[in-house]
Amino acid sequence: MATRRRRHTPEQIIRKLREGEKQLGQGAELPEVCRRLEITEATWYWWRNQYGGMKGDDAKRLEELERENARLKKMVAEQALDIDMLKELNRGNW
Repeated sequence: MATRRRRHTPEQIIRKLREGEKQLGQGAELPEVCRRLEITEATWYWWRNQYGGMKGDDAKRLEELERENARLKKMVAEQALDIDMLKELNRGNW
């Protein structure tokens, strides 16, 4: 049976992490907590490494910074291509 993948917002992830930590603190086992949260254990560990200790605002800011970083990387790549093209034109290799 294939499960449907869904995207969680950073706020949802942090909420689920808090809920899971609370359940673990009450003595629940991780596989049971993951079943209740409807995530895999791998997802739990990945989320905890990525978002552990963050607040909702921190996660939102991280997401904004990652988007901005991707945009800037794209700009740098485009500029590098422009520079290479201009160098080729300058050499007369067109």
